[in-house]
Amino acid sequence: MKPDAQLPALSSRQLLQGQRQIVIEHRGERYILRVTSQGKLILTK
Repeated sequence: MKPDAQLPALSSRQLLQGQRQIVIEHRGERYILRVTSQGKLILTK
C-alpha cells in the first residue's frame, strides 16, 4: 500500500513518545503497537 500524501500523518515518534510499545484502544479492543529489535512496527491484539 502506497501512502497517500492527502491523508493525515503522525510520526511513530509522536505516537510512541520514546517508548518501545504503546496500547491503542479501538472499538473497545486493546492493541499493542511495538517496535521490533530491527526497528519495524508490529500491531498485535
